[in-house]
Amino acid sequence: MNISRRSITALAAAACALGFTSLAQAQATIKVGVLHSLSGTMAISETVLKDVALMAIDEINAKGGVLGKKLEPIVVDPASNWPLFAEKARQLIAQDKVAVTFGCWTSVSRKSVLPVFEELNSLLFYPVQYEGEELSKNVFYTGAAPNQQAIPAVEYLMSKDGGGAKRFVLLGTDYVYPRTTNKILRAFLKAKGVADTDIIEEYTPFGHSDYQSIIAKIKKFASEGKKTAVVSTINGDSNVPFYKELGNQGLKATDVPVVAFSVGEEELRGVDTKPLVGHLAAWNYFMSIKSPANTEFVKKWSDYAKAKNIPGHKDKPLTNDPMEATYIGIMMWKQAVEKAKSTDTDKVIAAMAGQTFKAPGGFTSTMDAKNHHLHKPVFIGEIKADGQFNVVWKTKGPVVADPWSDYIAENKGKVNEPAKK
Repeated sequence: MNISRRSITALAAAACALGFTSLAQAQATIKVGVLHSLSGTMAISETVLKDVALMAIDEINAKGGVLGKKLEPIVVDPASNWPLFAEKARQLIAQDKVAVTFGCWTSVSRKSVLPVFEELNSLLFYPVQYEGEELSKNVFYTGAAPNQQAIPAVEYLMSKDGGGAKRFVLLGTDYVYPRTTNKILRAFLKAKGVADTDIIEEYTPFGHSDYQSIIAKIKKFASEGKKTAVVSTINGDSNVPFYKELGNQGLKATDVPVVAFSVGEEELRGVDTKPLVGHLAAWNYFMSIKSPANTEFVKKWSDYAKAKNIPGHKDKPLTNDPMEATYIGIMMWKQAVEKAKSTDTDKVIAAMAGQTFKAPGGFTSTMDAKNHHLHKPVFIGEIKADGQFNVVWKTKGPVVADPWSDYIAENKGKVNEPAKK
């Protein structure tokens, strides 16, 4: 078959055109990672964060995307398996070429992925309260540091309005967040004059389901004279049997109040909350907060959950603190990319300093210019019979995060900003 030189030139030009078209198509979107457990013990808390991240991405795309490009979410399931978090993070960054990742809940999952994000110089937005004692150039922490949740909650319990607690049960899941938070709280309580004999610590593994003996031990400890309170850092699906057993044994908030740091509206969904009325949670947002921004956020989520037929939420849509923190993080990242005119990690980090966003909680959240943490208000809410929270105490405005707790002696002199790498 004879093929003319002109035909060969035309074919070559067409092939080049196709190649350039494929390249253009490959670069037509900005890929973003979503790294949350959709199975395993943490799915009860994390699945909805994946959903709200997709809602925020849809909202951004509906308004034209970022830098003229649509966002393309890459969703992976590390399945409550901490080493798998690191594998999935590396996959997202090295193979999928995401510009940023939104994800993790437990501190052990964050600790697992942190070396990967630092090695590959990629960005993680972490949306959950944590124990502090960490700063990374490659992480933006949109959840609370201890001085934005744990310390104010215990101060409230010790106050007249909070019941004047003198003895404390520090009850948590056995991993880094509860143990480090309780180390800080022990030091805080000691500074306030609470004796070691008036503090007990109890830890249970992830997925623990039998709380009979622990609740009985709490009741006995509380019967020894002084007003007792429980500080709960139980995480994941263990909260359901814990709260059920609390109700079964009739441990009422008027007798021994429980304040939780990882229980919100979503975790109470599967629990009969009538026996739990008056028990507490400390967060930086509650669904019940009255503000125009929250009314809009709740409606946005309700409409999305129904449209996407999200299990549980299509009939009873709920919002919670880590959902708000996820949403704020995504919107701030968008603003920073637009300011930097680039998705380059270092340029976005520089542009994130001082970013602000009108948060659903009713305050303007600000990203600290140095320490990669949000300035956030603190709310303490009482559980209501319908599973919502009645806010009984709040700060006057946003609180500046202190990642290095002043109650840990070895933190003295530590610089409150991540090291440059």
